[in-house]
Amino acid sequence: MSEPQKEPDWERKVLEKLALSAIQEQRRSRHWSILFKTLGFLYLFIVLFLAAGWFRNDGVIPKAHTALVDLQGVIASDQASADAIIASLQGAFEDKKTKGVVLRINSPGGSPVQAGQIYDEVKRLRKLHSAIPLYVVVDDICASGGYYVAASADKIFVDKASLVGSIGVLMDGFGFTETMKKLGVERRLLTAGENKGFLDPFSPANPAQQVYAKRLLEEIHGQFVGAVRAGRGARLKDDPELFSGLVWSGEKSIELGLADAYGSVESVARDVVKAEDIVDYTQRESFAERLAGRLGASIASALAPFEKAGVRLR
Repeated sequence: MSEPQKEPDWERKVLEKLALSAIQEQRRSRHWSILFKTLGFLYLFIVLFLAAGWFRNDGVIPKAHTALVDLQGVIASDQASADAIIASLQGAFEDKKTKGVVLRINSPGGSPVQAGQIYDEVKRLRKLHSAIPLYVVVDDICASGGYYVAASADKIFVDKASLVGSIGVLMDGFGFTETMKKLGVERRLLTAGENKGFLDPFSPANPAQQVYAKRLLEEIHGQFVGAVRAGRGARLKDDPELFSGLVWSGEKSIELGLADAYGSVESVARDVVKAEDIVDYTQRESFAERLAGRLGASIASALAPFEKAGVRLR
């Protein structure tokens, strides 16, 4: 009886080599995969740190510097908010390497409440950190609520073409009563309290409420004027139109005492603060916050004609 045929030795060796090569290839693939994933996580980690402002220059720059805070856009709770600006200013003043603070303003105004809160906090910080001066540098415009904030600074620097001033208060809205008559629409407003429908845009104007609104605006205007006088003092010229709501060029604002001199962030840091290194302490919104804010702003803009009048320093 013949013995069973044995598998050739070369075939077994080829199979072993193929199996070994497959195992080695799998190991190499795993190693490359781990490397790329690690690099990807590291890149994402760095991006998140930078976006969150965790790699701020404080702790990195060993010498004295000029701290910068930006106030850009309308002063409101959902835009250039008091919370964000105040937190930025606090960070700037509390850094032991800060030699001076520059608040760069490019704003047409906004909420008198938000502007007043920033103004009061600047006054507090200047008193608490008396060795650190605060200067305002105006970009294109520093009007109304923007100027309310600026008046709290040690000095205000402008460009000759900057727009400065607009020291006034407004309350605007719409009246739809005639349009409703043409459309055959009847307004049905029920209130508890005779003035609960104050300045309702779908009801006829109430003379008594208009008088009250005017008195309210004058009261807030008086607060604004008082803040400007306290901040600017004897530098203000005696001009009857100074608090009329007019806006002036940067050149004229220096003549009127609303501003002190020409200057940019760089020139103020270099020539006034004497610290050329500039560190930005402005709190920045994350991408998700900006997206949510823009969505909310779009909805608010669509609904704005139907809202009641609001008080603004604009």
